[in-house]
Amino acid sequence: MSALLAEDLLNQMIPPLKSTDTTAKAARWLEEFHVSQLPVVEGRSYQGLITENDLADYENPDTQLAELPLRYADAFVQHDQHFYRVMELAIQNKIQLVPVLDEQQEYAGVVTVSDALAAFGPVPGPTGQGSILVLTMEERDYSLSQISRYVEENNAKILAAHVVTDEHDPYRIRLTLRLNTDNLARITATLERFGYLVSAQFSGTAAVSEDEQDRFDALLRYLSV
Repeated sequence: MSALLAEDLLNQMIPPLKSTDTTAKAARWLEEFHVSQLPVVEGRSYQGLITENDLADYENPDTQLAELPLRYADAFVQHDQHFYRVMELAIQNKIQLVPVLDEQQEYAGVVTVSDALAAFGPVPGPTGQGSILVLTMEERDYSLSQISRYVEENNAKILAAHVVTDEHDPYRIRLTLRLNTDNLARITATLERFGYLVSAQFSGTAAVSEDEQDRFDALLRYLSV
């Protein structure tokens, strides 16, 4: 059973800025690496993300980043957390990259949304229709063939699956499924009826607001370009 963890998805091509770097350097790196945010560190300690919008408020190119009120200081994941937590944090904070901390709680790198989704599998079809469903269960109850049957009974297919041991209980697992439909209501109802716990879902129809639906659609489109 393969896990898809944050440490497996680190993007080594995107470097962090230092708190002593200037706003001019930050603007240059944002353009050079084609991102709208970059992490800022002090030594190996993660301080937050600097964004294009933040820089727009500072006209002096020599202003050090330490002087800026950095945002997203709490927007990070641990190195051994599952990929769905990366996606969850990205959607909640509307960010395109998520910082990762190592065992010593020091900065280890970033995972981009596009890398996380690409590692899990391509978007089905030209429209990018699809969803991600996360189930939690006892390891002894795991049967992908049985779960696949429940999904197919609701006119959908499993395109990819990853299993990881629950970080809080070694006898439980977390199964992440990529489906070819964004209509999860009947599928989740069926799975819950047979005792499966739906612990997370990412799809347009599962979003609680139009903003969240737009963000999920944008995440799926990352894989289409």
